[in-house]
Amino acid sequence: MSLRAVSQATRRLLGSNYALNVSSGHPMCRRTVSTFFSRPNTALLSSGPASRRWATSVTPHSTASDPAEVEALRCLEQGTVKLEEGDVEGAKLLYQRSAEINRNASSLFNLGVTHYHLKEYDEAIEAWKESITLQPSSADAHTNLASAYIISPVSRPDLALHHLQIASSLSPEDPEIAFNLAAVLEATGRLEDALSQYQRSKEYGVERAAVHIRNVSAKILGQRLKAAEDAEKSDA
Repeated sequence: MSLRAVSQATRRLLGSNYALNVSSGHPMCRRTVSTFFSRPNTALLSSGPASRRWATSVTPHSTASDPAEVEALRCLEQGTVKLEEGDVEGAKLLYQRSAEINRNASSLFNLGVTHYHLKEYDEAIEAWKESITLQPSSADAHTNLASAYIISPVSRPDLALHHLQIASSLSPEDPEIAFNLAAVLEATGRLEDALSQYQRSKEYGVERAAVHIRNVSAKILGQRLKAAEDAEKSDA
């Protein structure tokens, strides 16, 4: 089960997006998609098939669930309650406990969210990388990891771009992913590709992308005019 599936009801802490201004590098909280990286998203429930049965050491019969898995799920759910209440440190401890008991993609994903909120970017990166190893098809984990690579003290836009491209391939109609991908492409000078992604983002409902479409189009036109002018000078 994908993280997107288990967290279908809500993908964000308190309905808000933690964000990054690509040009300034400063984290800020935003409720709408704009020129900023949105995230981190939060998985609210543990993955794992409910029908799985376990044998215990005290009875020859199988039980409906492994006690350790039940405890891991309890910690995961309590951690999410703490996160919703704004107690990020408390949530981190519970997610760490959940991951110690049952190291799965959901516990590591949410642990990464708490590290990110606490500006522990190296730890967030490691948690999300491990979560992706266990659940490679999570577009949210790839997007969160990209955000961490951008905002970390040693920014890695190349790795951010790599993971956003994966996220886009996994969720091609997600407007936020398209917008974030466009922002990194623009910041790294790939204007034609950025324009295409801004256009996709607008097509999927991000109205503010229209401003960036105009801005990037103007940059592209400026580059073309300069190239033509330079060509004329070289021919003269």
